Amino acid sequence: MAMPQVLNRVTRFLRDNRANVAVTFAIASIPTIGAVGVAVDYSMATRMQAKLQSAADTAAVASISQNSAGYLQASQMLTDGLVPNGATEASNIFNGNAANATGYQNKTVTPTVTKTGSKLTSTVTWSAQVPVTFTKVFNLLGANWQYLTISGSSQATASLPLYLDFYLMLDVSGSMGLPSTASEANRLQWLNPDNYRQYPTGCTLACHFPFQNAACTDSGTQGYPTNGYCLGYMISRVSPSGYLNLLQIDSTKSYPYVYNGDQTTSSKYGKHLVLPSTVKSGLPNSLNNSLPPVANCPTPGTDNCIQLRLDAVGYAVNQLLATANSPTYLKIPNQFRVGLYPYITSLYTSYAPLTSNLTGSAITTAAANLATLLDTNTNSNLGSGGTNQDAALYAMNNLISSVGDGSASNNTIPYVFMITDGAVTPQTKGVPNGGWSGSNHDTVIPTPDQNCTNLRSKGVKVSILYIPYVPINPVNASFANDEDDYANNNIPNISKSLQACASPGFYYEANTPQDIADALKAMFQHALVEAHVSN
Repeated sequence: MAMPQVLNRVTRFLRDNRANVAVTFAIASIPTIGAVGVAVDYSMATRMQAKLQSAADTAAVASISQNSAGYLQASQMLTDGLVPNGATEASNIFNGNAANATGYQNKTVTPTVTKTGSKLTSTVTWSAQVPVTFTKVFNLLGANWQYLTISGSSQATASLPLYLDFYLMLDVSGSMGLPSTASEANRLQWLNPDNYRQYPTGCTLACHFPFQNAACTDSGTQGYPTNGYCLGYMISRVSPSGYLNLLQIDSTKSYPYVYNGDQTTSSKYGKHLVLPSTVKSGLPNSLNNSLPPVANCPTPGTDNCIQLRLDAVGYAVNQLLATANSPTYLKIPNQFRVGLYPYITSLYTSYAPLTSNLTGSAITTAAANLATLLDTNTNSNLGSGGTNQDAALYAMNNLISSVGDGSASNNTIPYVFMITDGAVTPQTKGVPNGGWSGSNHDTVIPTPDQNCTNLRSKGVKVSILYIPYVPINPVNASFANDEDDYANNNIPNISKSLQACASPGFYYEANTPQDIADALKAMFQHALVEAHVSN
């Protein structure tokens, strides 16, 4: 087309007012195109927000997770408040994850971690700018859109482990010195000459005084002369076969004791036996000079000792200490403290006080050697004679001065674990070598008992493990004002009195060594669950 024709057509187009439609369309297209652009930019910003929000969620949760810096710092705080290490860790985690995303600018993050009681809260608030591309078309209309602002917040909570104190009240009175099983009782009865005239099976109950005393005189009460010493406890600490080999056959048959042990392996079965004169005259040291004793007997049926109930309790306590110290339960340092408080007529508060060193030799040795505390009439910390459960509970009530919520190491929740055969014998004996006073007729903790009530009222959970009292058989009604019948008749009342003393649901029974260990573990697990539910 020639140039004059082109110019002519352009001139006609410019003079034609119908061209305003195109201009109008062009102007009207700006919002439409902008709207599409906004949608594109908004979609990009939404994707970016999701990435940064995910980073915030991760930071909030991770900053208070177990083994995190914030979790550890909070668990060691003695008061409520901000947890700086947790906030720092939340910021680092957020920034680390946010660095994997691109396409934003001017990012800010504000983390806060707070401890309130046993609750830990982490809040992560953030914002950022996402540059726009298509939305800038609105700038032709006078806008100044360069970016879209995105923001978000995430919060997570966690429960801190609770600090718990366990006060183990351990009955070490004479009746807890019974052999741990029937087979162990047989092994001791076959060898023990104590009070053989009154008890043809050999006295195995409360005949533990190592020095000379009226219970084991040579004036007809013993199976053979023992220089006035009760030997039951000492025999339980040495090898049964070694002790049998030590005994000599008395061909004169001057003494009433006849060995009725294992007739298939012993040539001394059915014979009258007696201690060698050198051992008898040198008791008590001469026996241990001849046979090396053990401090404790953790396992029944071994030939180096005879396991007593307190040996079984000591072994179970050490199993409990190992359980409490295991990673399954111990989540933070010093979370649990355990103390051992033996008692007879008094509570021995300084024996093995509360400690968080659950594997230390002080408390593990103290637990293993509980049988060494059997009434020797020499320890004024324990007293001597019968068993005064109520006096021990009164002392424990005074020992526990405060009850916390478990939120800090100085705000602990106390639990009392009482391990006993439950009988109360009001009789006492002067320490040392004093006389007897009070009744030797067994009874039980009163129902209701004020000391149990006082402990529970102040918030202490009282958990009781009853190791059933063993009936005395045969009964010697003529001995000691018929204390045997009174003890046997008292047995049906023991369980009810202990259940009334225990906190609801915290009463247990166990008999065998394994049952005792299992029950102590169950008591510990029950305490952990109850503490978290209540706090």
